Amino acid sequence: MTEPIKLTQYSHGAGCGCKISPKILDNILHSSLPKTAYKNLIVGNESKDDAAVYDIGGGKGIISTTDFFMPIVDDPFTFGKIASANAISDIFAMGGTPMMAIAILGWPINKVPLEAAQQVMEGARSMCKEVNIPLAGGHSIDAPEPIFGLAVTGMVDLKNLKRNDTAQEGDLLYLTKPIGIGILTTAEKKGILRKEDEGLAASIMMMVNRLGKDIGPIEGVHAMTDVTGFGLMGHLREMSEGSGLCATVHFDKVKQIANLSEYISQGSIPGGTMRNWDSYGSFINLKDETQKAILCDPQTSGGLLIAVSPKSKKELEHLMEKAGLERHLEPIGELRKCKEGEKLITVI
Repeated sequence: MTEPIKLTQYSHGAGCGCKISPKILDNILHSSLPKTAYKNLIVGNESKDDAAVYDIGGGKGIISTTDFFMPIVDDPFTFGKIASANAISDIFAMGGTPMMAIAILGWPINKVPLEAAQQVMEGARSMCKEVNIPLAGGHSIDAPEPIFGLAVTGMVDLKNLKRNDTAQEGDLLYLTKPIGIGILTTAEKKGILRKEDEGLAASIMMMVNRLGKDIGPIEGVHAMTDVTGFGLMGHLREMSEGSGLCATVHFDKVKQIANLSEYISQGSIPGGTMRNWDSYGSFINLKDETQKAILCDPQTSGGLLIAVSPKSKKELEHLMEKAGLERHLEPIGELRKCKEGEKLITVI
């Protein structure tokens, strides 16, 4: 390529912010057909979890997931790495180990140079190599906008499987990455990103949540999920609702990317934020529009949201510290029994 390509100019959305809103997705997934029970399918659509899990016997399960989206950064190689990290992290979020991936590529072949698509694939190969899995194949189509992602297969010891709907009363909530990816990438598209913030969002998104595999054996970690397009509040809502519990979130404990308030004041709020709020805002009690903009911000390749018993918090924190996550060692909230008439999540 003779000139740098700006991939984001060819797409109407970006990253996991492209996700269909939870409310609309519920309508799409609704079926009038009678449900068929598959005894070996341990995790399916019902729990809104990160991946499907199938019991293959001998205490082992196969994990299967797919994730793809339109460019969230301009550089093709970086886009390939981010999209791959995002998909692979679904396996780790279930406490499993990825085994192999296949690529999903949609490319406007008459608009965007094919060399850019080749660089996207190189980024994917690079990320797969980081986690020691093969990029073993894939499928491609001519599409009006660039689209890329992976379908990933993994393995898990079923005793270490972590779901998103099995939290228990009294569990503490931890988050392993700062939030604000959508705000930062929107600021970049608007041309208002500060020089010192360039590349920050990409570096966070390219961090794979491999810690999830190490967390799997901790019995006191009762639930786990990764935070992506529905934002922190959306994925916490799924955890709380699925577990039959209410959550308190301490806003000042939630780690944020620097300068978010400044970008919000300049209108750097992704369209996905309001789609998220329209879908689940009735379940949440928060203070103001700033909290809404930050806590409902759609994340791409976000961190792990972990529900852990207070008795196991030290064991979890030890693993987090070994992984270089010292900044995230403080709980951001807790889960408890719901009081009559209260909302599912309260932000204080």
